[in-house]
Amino acid sequence: MSGLERLRALLRDGGGIMATLLAPESDTPAEAGHSPAALAADGPRTAPRREEYELLIEAIYEGYLLHYGSPRVVSVPEADMGLLAGDRLYAMGLARLVTLGDTEAVSELADTITLSALAQGAGELELAEAVWAAGAYAVGWGSSDVHRQAKNLVYAGDSRALEAMRTSVAAVSATP
Repeated sequence: MSGLERLRALLRDGGGIMATLLAPESDTPAEAGHSPAALAADGPRTAPRREEYELLIEAIYEGYLLHYGSPRVVSVPEADMGLLAGDRLYAMGLARLVTLGDTEAVSELADTITLSALAQGAGELELAEAVWAAGAYAVGWGSSDVHRQAKNLVYAGDSRALEAMRTSVAAVSATP
């Protein structure tokens, strides 16, 4: 079962408002595609709990998509509801991560949420995607000095941020 299918089941089984917002199954992609969740779940840091990491990052990423993109599992009738549902999914995913005791990943995903929001606010969609890819790799493989420097460039609004974030993916995935 894919991470998206597990997210759909989690929301359906949890009931409440989130269950009523599920998109029809026929509208949900069968595969996560280039979802950051799959990237993070494939790393050595997350390997012992691959499915749990994939699920919680799918929840967080779906929350992000409700704020800024096209969600894959949740369908909302209006923008305000999308923001609330997105916040709920952020919280749900981060809470599951806290339960795992992985404070490094909590910090990394909090930065990823913040940095991607900054990039979106600046109209830098490519940068937002690069932030998610780099954040996913950092969760799966661990961070690096190159990655931390790239995050600082995004925070500063530096024009070199996109290239630095893309370079940090290579540096993070090469980290033992």
